[in-house]
Amino acid sequence: MTFEQLHLIEPILKALQQEGYTSPTPIQEQSIPILLQGNDLLGCAQTGTGKTAAFSIPILQKLYKTDNKKGIKALILTPTRELAIQIGESFEAYGKYTGLRHTVIFGGVGQKPQTDALRAGVQILIATPGRLMDLASQGFISLKTLDFFVLDEADRMLDMGFIHDIKKILKLLPPQRQTLFFSATMPPEIEKLANSMLTNPKKVEVTPASSTVDTISQCLYFVEKKEKTDLLIHLLKDKSVESALIFTRTKHGADKLSRVLKNTGISAEAIHGNKSQNARQRALTDFKNHDLRVLIATDIAARGIDVDLLSHVFNYELPNVPETYVHRIGRTGRAGHEGVAIAFCESEELPYLKDIQKLIGKTIPVIKEHPFVTTESINAQEKKTEELKIKAKENKPYRGNRANGDYWRRQQQPQQGKKSQNDRKPQKGPQK
Repeated sequence: MTFEQLHLIEPILKALQQEGYTSPTPIQEQSIPILLQGNDLLGCAQTGTGKTAAFSIPILQKLYKTDNKKGIKALILTPTRELAIQIGESFEAYGKYTGLRHTVIFGGVGQKPQTDALRAGVQILIATPGRLMDLASQGFISLKTLDFFVLDEADRMLDMGFIHDIKKILKLLPPQRQTLFFSATMPPEIEKLANSMLTNPKKVEVTPASSTVDTISQCLYFVEKKEKTDLLIHLLKDKSVESALIFTRTKHGADKLSRVLKNTGISAEAIHGNKSQNARQRALTDFKNHDLRVLIATDIAARGIDVDLLSHVFNYELPNVPETYVHRIGRTGRAGHEGVAIAFCESEELPYLKDIQKLIGKTIPVIKEHPFVTTESINAQEKKTEELKIKAKENKPYRGNRANGDYWRRQQQPQQGKKSQNDRKPQKGPQK
């Protein structure tokens, strides 16, 4: 199928042609007709399959054909600044010949440029929840004229604790509107909540929930924590690693790893919530332009990173939420291109690995031979695996090493300082 067969207007077709797009992705092919018909939509597709175009193109087309273009007509709510900026770039690219105006608002920067843009008048607003509520309370934003409400990365928005903000924002919206939820993962509890906000929604799920795209080659290294950095440096010496996005669980870990890599001559920067917006945007721009080879990020900061031909994603630390793994590796292998996802796993992370492999429905291939395979890591892996098997078999909480019988002896001995019921002396005097 081509975009022409989706009955798109000429200004949008012209823009898509200039962007080099000829055929819609599955999520676009199924979603665009539904949205052009005016239905609410719950869309679930893998990261990197074109969800942004799936909702931005029909919004642009419907607004272009609307006579009354006064006021904010479309609100796209997103969890992070980076993702908001990326969505804004998509609306700029696809809507360049429509004459429709948009702006992006988020916290961490001065509000004057944003309020100036709002005063000038926009039809499309892309926002993060905090800054949206702030400017709305100051009277800079009115959503009474809204026709479209989009919640992007719906599972992450709700999972990150934005649910109360979202409920407050929903009260500012007119009841008659078209509501769109898009996400790469859709756990049942999130889907239930989403359905309570949608009206007779159509559901589009082009791939199994929480699956990973086939163009991503995944592999796993068992390595102990103290040798992770040395293994990473060893792998980054490979010239085929043209660009690498590396994930850590903490901001401190991202900064520390960045310093170590720089000291070894590897160009690297870290982005996370404690970095200023200008610093984050500068590092992200350098990475997108391939002037920076390595970008280290925490999960929240990495939302919305869309880099052309990103060759590698490293899970330096495995996430404790398995769905996060899908989002992480989905930064590579986008738009049909191939990519590589490499995961490091220390012995303490084996439960995380088990949950991830259960979620994606496949076993990640293990690279057994590398310079930092140690007897310690192999023994730790085997021991932890055996402990998990015993725990599952007995269906009891794990109590540590029971081989010497200490645990059971403690259970059978009276606790020090306490007497059994039979040892207690009878009280004197009448009983009350």
